[in-house]
Parts: sequence; C-alpha cells; structure tokens
Amino acid sequence: MMIADVVLGLQYGDEGKGKITHHLCKTGGYTHVIRFNGGCNAGHTIYHKGKKFVTHHIPAGVFFGIKSVIGPGCVVNPTQFFKELEELKEGGVKTEGLIYIAENTHVITDEHLEEDGKDTVIGTTKRGNGPAYREKYARNGFLAKDLPYLQPYLVNIYDELHKNTENPIVLCEGAQGFGLDIDWGDYPFVTSSHCTVGSAILNGIPPQAIRDVWGVAKAYETYVGAKKFELDNPLFAKIRDLGQEYGATTGRPRQCGWIEVPFLEKSVKINGINKIVFNKMDILENINHWVIRHKKNSFEIFENRNKFEEYFEFKLKRWGVEDIYFSDSPEKI
Repeated sequence: MMIADVVLGLQYGDEGKGKITHHLCKTGGYTHVIRFNGGCNAGHTIYHKGKKFVTHHIPAGVFFGIKSVIGPGCVVNPTQFFKELEELKEGGVKTEGLIYIAENTHVITDEHLEEDGKDTVIGTTKRGNGPAYREKYARNGFLAKDLPYLQPYLVNIYDELHKNTENPIVLCEGAQGFGLDIDWGDYPFVTSSHCTVGSAILNGIPPQAIRDVWGVAKAYETYVGAKKFELDNPLFAKIRDLGQEYGATTGRPRQCGWIEVPFLEKSVKINGINKIVFNKMDILENINHWVIRHKKNSFEIFENRNKFEEYFEFKLKRWGVEDIYFSDSPEKI
C-alpha cells in the first residue's frame, strides 16, 4: 500500500518549500520524491552538506539517494534539465540512476521560450511555462517520450509506483504557491499550473494514500510579478534586504507584505493542511515588528513574538492543523 506526503506553498511561492522537502527527505524514509507541478520557473533553494543549491526542475530527493521524478503535472525544459544535472554532479551530488522524467510530461520548446519572453503584462519568469501548458491543453504539445535524447531518463510513473515498487512511500514536492494557482489565485496574475494538493493526485497518487499535507509559509508575504502588491512602508525594504528577498529563478526583487490571515485560512482549509511551517521568523525578530493583515486596510500588531505565535497556534488548531513550527533557520525546521 502506498503512503504519500505532500509539501506545498500557502502563499505566492518562495516560501521555503525546498528546505522543508530537504528536511523530510533526510528523515522520512521515502522511496520516491515527485515534483508535481510547474517547470523551471520554480527555484527551490537547498543547503546540503554546507553547499547551497538552487534546483528548478529536479526534486530534492536526489540529495539523499532517493529516486526523484519530474511528474506529468510539470513541464520540462530539456536544456535546463541537463544544466541542473551537471551542476549537481559538479557539486558532488550522485545523480546516476536517481533522476527521472515521467514519459507523459510535456516539454518546453524554444518557441515557448520566445513567446513567453515577450510578456509585459503578467510578469512571468519568461521560462516558457504558460505557452507549454496552453499547448498541452490544446492537445498539440510535445511529450518527453517524443524526444530520443531523453529516453535514458524516462519512466512510466504508473508502473514505477503501482507495479515495480512494493509499498512505496512518496514525497510530493510542489512548486509556486496557492496564491498563484491557476484557479485560486488572483487571476490573471497567476502561474499556469495547479499548486494545490489536488495536483499531487494528478501525478499518480491515490487520494487515500495521502498521510500528511505540509503547508509552507513565511512569517510575512512576498510576491514577484507585475501587479502592485507592496504597500508604502519603509519596513518592507528592510525586510527585503534582511530576508534576501530576490527571486531564486529571475533575481527580481520580491514585493513584501504582512501575512494575510483570511487568505492563509483559505489556503489551509482547501488543501487540508495538517502540518505547517512558518519560515523566516528571524527576519521579523530582527526588525521587531509582528504584524498581520485581516483584510485590505485592517492590520493587527502584536507586542512580541510570543503573542504572534500564540495567535497563529490558536487559529490553526481551529482550522484543523495538528503540528505547527516556527523556523528561524534557512537550513532546518
């Protein structure tokens, strides 16, 4: 019988999902790690054995010798895929026999990159994801199995999980965040894939196999894109500087804001989150400002970190979350 855990972002991406996935890979006894959505627009920052890695396609399981699969819910850029392989090898990470692409994953082409590079409205990462997903749903895209040079890395994910592995334990690694989901985000300022727990199921995971759904958030919010997100407050520039809030994929400065409670509640409830991690608590500790946002112009200020944590512990327990972690470290929970 399969067991699966899911890691997904509760905000607008860049929440620190890579760190959580890396931690779980170290402790969870997984047979497989599957990236279940997005493409090389993702940028998961991982610290492993004293080295910093940024992965855009390849799941975090490879750092621990776990089979790592780019699932059919993703779109893959072959050039970026091979570039990451080389970077991992140069960093001393064993990759042979560990990294695979589901044969029914769609491919990002040069034409997709060229088209996406012309975007001036949404503020995309210009990595070709949107055009690739559009052609997927128009049923005229290219599959990974159509490219001969990808053959050594291809896997039938159904056979792998349901026939070839006895009692698989799978970690499903999400990209972007709930606030960028194509259905639940602030359309049209969204990504082109589904960022919810339902997207993990679309990658060959039976719903009843899901054990834990880990939600990842920051103690504040960040957003990269074309819409106006950041309010006029000099503290946000300080947060950006202290938190190194620059996109792992594009290098663009992230707009910053206080954590919005009603949106967090929606993210938690729709995805059935039972474990949550708040990252970058140390940044708010540094500026000594503990603020939440109830709605557009309604804010609440807490006198200290303890009050801030108590507030969320009370709320999250009522929303069905069992385990709550507040993290100060870029490398561990």
